Amino acid sequence: MPRGPRLDAPGTFHHVMIRGIERSSIFLDEADRSEFLERMGRLAMASGTGIYAFALMSNHVHALVKSGADGLSSFMRRLLSGYAQYFNRRHNRVGYLFQNRYKSIICEEDAYFDKLVAYIHLNPLRAGLAGTLQELSFYPWSGHAVMMNEVVYEWMDREYVLRFFGDTEGAARKAYLAFVEQELGIDREQELSGGGLLRSQGGWSEVLSLRKRGEQAQGDERILGGDEFVREIMNEAENRTDVQLPETKLQELLNETVKQACAEAGISMAYLQSGSRSGGLPLLRKALARKAVWEYGVSLAATARQLGVTTSAVSHMLKQVTDGGALNGANS
Repeated sequence: MPRGPRLDAPGTFHHVMIRGIERSSIFLDEADRSEFLERMGRLAMASGTGIYAFALMSNHVHALVKSGADGLSSFMRRLLSGYAQYFNRRHNRVGYLFQNRYKSIICEEDAYFDKLVAYIHLNPLRAGLAGTLQELSFYPWSGHAVMMNEVVYEWMDREYVLRFFGDTEGAARKAYLAFVEQELGIDREQELSGGGLLRSQGGWSEVLSLRKRGEQAQGDERILGGDEFVREIMNEAENRTDVQLPETKLQELLNETVKQACAEAGISMAYLQSGSRSGGLPLLRKALARKAVWEYGVSLAATARQLGVTTSAVSHMLKQVTDGGALNGANS
């Protein structure tokens, strides 16, 4: 069954999972990991996206984030497209780096925040990338080292996480570490890797109990939380117009946008797609490419077809911003 459209709103917490295509590695060395974190941090600060936990594995990434004003999809598109271009250039490869669709699950903060922080930060230890919890405190590719104040990433909101565990630095860090040690002995893979009715209600026994009382529980695979939280998110989504559209609708939206832009510029779509570089055509194509990929979420190939250029040309149009250019111009 295909997944439904993404649910999001500014200030929403998400457990984000990014995986390499066909389980392939997305980091080959420390330089790759540093590049990914630098991009993630820079974009997070520029977009107002909160980051509370993260772990870089060899072929996937976990992160706990809070979407900024432009939403999670905009942040993720810019992060993944920019890093994929960097990775392909550096390692002399072509093709897709990530699975077509990253996974994001909206999380109920009060019930799951501390569990998700611990679960994400413990991933490298459980995978053998760090031998002990003490070693994990110095492992730079997990937010646990940030929490223990052994590694500093200014873009990770360490203070927010600590406030969840205590009122002072010392007491909060001690409580955090004790909680992580406790969570190390608990397998929460099934509980925290997805939403749905069973996870939302705390297990099948709770669902049966609800049914015996004649109560109808609400569950959704995109949401990790209790019945009331799930209903609230779904009700909000029904009243929003900016949830992700199906691919066919996105293409229709882009086609209408291109038609309108051509009309305003006094040119035909055929002229835009002719490959000519005269006048303001290069700037117009670049603006349309950014809107298509970053705002609408249209693929590079589909954008290229609409603009009458190659996929590599679209990548080049986006390269100036994703490779460290003026971030503020990304939505212009």
